[in-house]
Amino acid sequence: MKSSLTLIFALIFGLHTIGFSQEKPLRILMIGAHPDDCDIKAGGTAALFVALGHEVKFLSVTNGDAGHMEMGGGMLAKRRYEETQEVARRLGVTYDVLDNHDGELLPTLEIRLDIIRKIREWDADVVLAPRSNDYHPDHRYTGILVQDAAFMVGVPNIAADTPPLRKNPVFLYYQDHFQKPNPFEPDIAIDISSVIDKKIEALDAHVSQFYEWLPWISNDSDPIPSGKEERKAWLKSKRTSAPNPAVVKALEEWYGAKKAGNVQYAEAFEICEYGTQPDKEELKRLFPMLK
Repeated sequence: MKSSLTLIFALIFGLHTIGFSQEKPLRILMIGAHPDDCDIKAGGTAALFVALGHEVKFLSVTNGDAGHMEMGGGMLAKRRYEETQEVARRLGVTYDVLDNHDGELLPTLEIRLDIIRKIREWDADVVLAPRSNDYHPDHRYTGILVQDAAFMVGVPNIAADTPPLRKNPVFLYYQDHFQKPNPFEPDIAIDISSVIDKKIEALDAHVSQFYEWLPWISNDSDPIPSGKEERKAWLKSKRTSAPNPAVVKALEEWYGAKKAGNVQYAEAFEICEYGTQPDKEELKRLFPMLK
């Protein structure tokens, strides 16, 4: 009798605990200028979110129709869209592409309203985007567009056809190496060593970019392997590097010095001043892989 009561109590207590410990999945929106930017900047973090049961959307603000040396226009845009959908399948994310021309992006009101709608429709808890200082004008203007949208997502009379958010998301910037007018400051650093091959698998889906266009535009003379696994190994050698000293310092703050010393691959993010300003505990909630 006593053992039966113990079992019943354990079952009830267990269900009670489950009921109160489960949280609504986080909704993460990663925004890039082109149909491979989110993958490059935060593909590993996206894979970790998905593995933890959270929902991730990638959004490309342009259709990528200029990013090739032999093809362009609608044919290239179609090819690149198909590549994004293969990435979505491989990573377990949703991938949207806006129909703006590659290389011609401007921070217009019309596109700002489109981004406001996308943030609202996704009901985003976290929004990630590039900073507004970057070598590529599309990257710079994507950063400006997201910054301009940051407060407006909660204003009912702006983009009034889409209900406003009742919370302001946390907005963050992707890591970059640009120093002027101010360098990137990593507030968060995520160890992606366990999912680095998953990230490379996603990048590998962008055949038009990583095996054709980007080697050509960068005058990379290294021969591109023909075998599938050899290609991915080559891509990993080109698209990964050890964390820099600033990122290592951020890793130490989140993981401790001992664990940080073993991190091979990381992605880092800076908090934008225009959205909700989270404290450390809130960041742990929004980035549960840091717990």
